[in-house]
Amino acid sequence: MQLEKVGTLGELKKQTSGLPNIHEEMRTNLIGMLAGKKPVFKELQGYDNTVIPHMINAIVCGHNIIILGERGQGKSRLIRSLVDFLDEYIPAIAGCPIHDNPFKPVCAECIEKLAREGDGLPLAWIPRDRRLVEKLATSDVSTADLIGEVDPIRVAQGRTLDDATAVHFGLVPRANRGIFAINELPDLAEKIQVALFNVMEERDLQIKGFPVRLPLDIMVVASANPEDYTSRGRIITPLKDRFDSQIRTHYPRQRHIEVAVMEQEARAVCGNDLDVHMPTFIKDILAEITMQARVSPDISQHSGASCRISIRSFEAILGSALRRCLELGEQKMVPRITDIESTFPVIMGKLELEYGGQEKKEVEIVEELVKRAVKIVFDEHFKSEDLEPIVEYFNNGIGAEVSRSIASEEYMDGLKNVPGLRDAVASLVNPDDPPEASSAIEFVLEGLHLSNKLNRDVVEGTRIYNK
Repeated sequence: MQLEKVGTLGELKKQTSGLPNIHEEMRTNLIGMLAGKKPVFKELQGYDNTVIPHMINAIVCGHNIIILGERGQGKSRLIRSLVDFLDEYIPAIAGCPIHDNPFKPVCAECIEKLAREGDGLPLAWIPRDRRLVEKLATSDVSTADLIGEVDPIRVAQGRTLDDATAVHFGLVPRANRGIFAINELPDLAEKIQVALFNVMEERDLQIKGFPVRLPLDIMVVASANPEDYTSRGRIITPLKDRFDSQIRTHYPRQRHIEVAVMEQEARAVCGNDLDVHMPTFIKDILAEITMQARVSPDISQHSGASCRISIRSFEAILGSALRRCLELGEQKMVPRITDIESTFPVIMGKLELEYGGQEKKEVEIVEELVKRAVKIVFDEHFKSEDLEPIVEYFNNGIGAEVSRSIASEEYMDGLKNVPGLRDAVASLVNPDDPPEASSAIEFVLEGLHLSNKLNRDVVEGTRIYNK
């Protein structure tokens, strides 16, 4: 509902006789967006046929929602996207901490103010981004944080403990006429879960033993890891039952979606006046590393392999390419296979290992993930037998050295001297562009090594390929 901003209740009454509740407001706006073919949840990749239809149904039905998913599946992004279905602004009683409805106030002070001022009641206009209240659940969250407590200053001013106006409201009441989101719900202590349940079910608050009846107008959304929520008994049953829809998120199921997430979320890594080019095969390798981690027996699948692995790896490999440009004076940033090592600190910091059976070093596990990813992407581009002229060239006792610190121009002789190499590079990038060609040459050589066609030695960061 789009209303003209006015200053008093009397002026507002000339436009409307009442205001919708939060669920009605979101339902109306969502239906309007769908009818107008406008995109919804447009920043979420890979959920078009899975998560988003369930979210749409839940909003239309006016449900409170629990979103279950491992880390890095976009749960917080999903929750914050709900703001798109709120009105741009709503009128509220000026000065009210819970954004009270001027037609139907619920807090004691606003009820008194309306009786006193009538149509002259002053209004404030609340933007949609102030109507989402988020809280990360931790073991030290108190009832006072979420619900409220008696304000000692107001008591000192002469109000009694059983005076509703002596209450200092917590986060949940302050989300009135909006969305209250709590992340990692199972980490809340049970007594706090009970308090939250009372708000959702009975609409009453108990502060210091004093019951405060507040018919709050709130949509409650929570997130949790499915293992904590379903298996460990860390949620009280009445609270579970109060969430009307349980929606399960997931990691990208196709590599191109993982790549799209990387490109959307990665921070810009660029030097002044430098051209940036990320070859498609490099992006595919980075995404494939993460996808391999999600099926690796060496990685704890209960913790998951977050999309942040791909995103931060994307940034790290560009950072390595930038460093090379600065060191060698090159003007084009193009990541290479030898830059992938720069992603290891990112990857190792985001994976939890399984320690059953024979233990492996963390770096060894990451190296294996990289090898598998490179081989998979290489096999999608080439058949080893089609690159036999390159292999035959190395059979003559000739070797090739590559390194992240070698200038791109030094790779160009390989295109002239190695039969078939130029054609292989041309199928990937522009073979006349040294930075792009050097990246593709490294990919071809590493792919042949992983296909057992070439040997490879590593000496002080330099890779030496030979037969």
